[in-house]
Amino acid sequence: MWIDSHCHLDAPEFAPDRDAVILRARAAGVTQIVVPAVGRENFEAVRLLAHAHGFAYALGIHPLCVQRAADDDLRQLSDALAQHRGDPRLVAIGEIGLDHFVPGLDLARQAQFYVAQLKLARHFDLPVILHVRRSADTLLKHLRLEKVRGGIAHAFNGSEQQALAFVALGFKLGFGGAMSFERALQIRRLAQTLPAEAIVLETDAPDIPPHWLYRSAAERAAGKLSRNEPGELPRIAQTLAELRGIALPALAQLTSANARSALPGLA
Repeated sequence: MWIDSHCHLDAPEFAPDRDAVILRARAAGVTQIVVPAVGRENFEAVRLLAHAHGFAYALGIHPLCVQRAADDDLRQLSDALAQHRGDPRLVAIGEIGLDHFVPGLDLARQAQFYVAQLKLARHFDLPVILHVRRSADTLLKHLRLEKVRGGIAHAFNGSEQQALAFVALGFKLGFGGAMSFERALQIRRLAQTLPAEAIVLETDAPDIPPHWLYRSAAERAAGKLSRNEPGELPRIAQTLAELRGIALPALAQLTSANARSALPGLA
C-alpha cells in the first residue's frame, strides 16, 4: 500500500530491534522500503538487508561521508554497480548530492564525488537519490550538464522554482516528517501546491522524526528517544492528505505510482 522511498534501515539505531521495526512497518501497510547506502562501508549491508526482507536498495557515497572517503571508493562503487547490475533490487545510485548547510565541509571534494557519481548513473542507466541541503541550484547546474535518468530529490526544502526545475529534469520530490510541523511553512506549501505526480513519501528513518516523535535537546539529554521508523509513514501521509484534500487510499496509490516512476526498478 505504501512505499517508503528513503529509509536508512541499516542504521545502528535499528540494531536492537530491526526485525520488530520491519514488522511494525508491514502492519502499518508499508509494503516497500528503499534503503540507500551512504558509503563504501555499508554497500553490502544495504544489499543484504534488501534481499533478506524483499526491499530495494541504492548504492552511493553521501556528501557528508566524502571527507573520510578515499578516492578509490569511487572505483569500489563502480565495481559494486557492475557486479550487481542485474540485481532487480538495485534501483538507484544514492544517497549522493551536496550539503551546503554543515559548516567546514570541503565543497570542492563534495562536487568531485557528486559529478563522478552522476557519470556512473549515466553509465549504468540508473536514477539517482539526491541529498539536497541548501544546494539545489548547484545540484541542478550539474544535472543539466550530466543528464541522468531522473530520480528523487530527497527531503526537499527548496523554493518552488527549484522544485519545478527538478521536476522538469525528471525528478520526484521527497516529503516526510518535516511536513508535519506547522511552522514548516515552505515545505507544507510545496506539499500542497506542487503537481501531484511530483511527490513521493519517505521517512528518512531513523532521522527527521515527525512532530509527534520530536524531542528537544533537553529531552534527548534526559534519555527520551526521537527515533523515526518506516511504520510512521501512513501517519505522515495523513498530513499530506489533509494538505491536499485527498483520501488516504488514493494518496497511497498516487505516491506509490510516483515512486515506481522515479525508480523504475521498484516495478
